[in-house]
Amino acid sequence: MWHGVYPAATTQFAEDGSVDLAGTQKVLGALVDDGVDGLIVLGTCGENNSLEPDEKRAVLKAAVEAVGGRVPLVTGVSEFTTDRAVAYARDAAAIGMDALMVLPAMVYVPQPHELAAHLRRVAEATPLPVMLYNNPPAYRVSIGFDVLDALADVPNVVAIKESAPDPRRFTDLVNRYGDRYMLMAGLDDVALEGLLLGATGWVSGLTSAFPRESVALVAAVERGDLDTARAIYRWFMPLLHLDAEHDLVQSIKLAEQVMGRGSERVRMPRMPLRGARRDEVIAMVEKAARTRPSLAAARAA
Repeated sequence: MWHGVYPAATTQFAEDGSVDLAGTQKVLGALVDDGVDGLIVLGTCGENNSLEPDEKRAVLKAAVEAVGGRVPLVTGVSEFTTDRAVAYARDAAAIGMDALMVLPAMVYVPQPHELAAHLRRVAEATPLPVMLYNNPPAYRVSIGFDVLDALADVPNVVAIKESAPDPRRFTDLVNRYGDRYMLMAGLDDVALEGLLLGATGWVSGLTSAFPRESVALVAAVERGDLDTARAIYRWFMPLLHLDAEHDLVQSIKLAEQVMGRGSERVRMPRMPLRGARRDEVIAMVEKAARTRPSLAAARAA
């Protein structure tokens, strides 16, 4: 695990706002068919915190039914309290998830010792491997060295999804911890920098719209073909910037819809993009589709 491209897959909704399990399975299956290496189910793009507890479990069961065994399935653990996070982690393991992506508890901004205690409790609740999700801009808390030091003795805490916007963090992590924690690039518009500085894979949002290009980008890095990697990255960058915006979920789902891969429907308080912003994102996706790079060189490797 923790190598290659792991899209943060979307959860699909029906016109009445209910979870569209069949539509979600179709999205997941198409991503696997296009060559991704794993899937994040119910991360930010999966609208984890907009789903009821029973809906979350239903999505996990649908994912296992659709693509279980084909690629590793990782679920986001994003709850308001530690006890709820522990219960969810245990249920996810029982349902058949292969790993957990554990976030800080929502809403409350913890002190470092509180954050470390929360992450430890969740990790120790199951034997599943755990990837910690560090995203200071989104969650107002950083999983700093003090927290990582405190968790170094927890054997199943094995990876970090690094979404801090400063790519220097990758080098600092490698210098301090060596190979103790696997690193995954987690912010789309610094993904190439992360891959070059020590990340072994990429948890991506825009892969949901352009999976083959994402797979080709990582493959080019892995074989040392930086000319191809840079060309794909430069083509992709206008869209990758969307991953750093507050409306990333709506933008990514709209991109999916434009590319015929899903629906832009989201659950409130999010609402579909409208007006100039919607027109802007559609134009960006359509331009990317027209100018997408040839993947012949990437496939040849």
